[in-house]
Amino acid sequence: MVLLRSEHEIDEWCRSTGEPRGEALPIAKVWTLAQAWYGDRMSSEFHGLSIDRAHEIFRSTGLDSDFWLR
Repeated sequence: MVLLRSEHEIDEWCRSTGEPRGEALPIAKVWTLAQAWYGDRMSSEFHGLSIDRAHEIFRSTGLDSDFWLR
């Protein structure tokens, strides 16, 4: 994850690093995803995320494009 301020900065970062462009999210969406993704990590019952659980988290936070669900 890379935090940048604009679409232009994303394009520049991709050009300078040679990395392909992923999906850009507003910081509020990143926060919502982080809460769902990491919210139970300190539980003694946490044993990792399955692919199905990861996809469920993505969908529940509105991330349902092929980028997230492949």
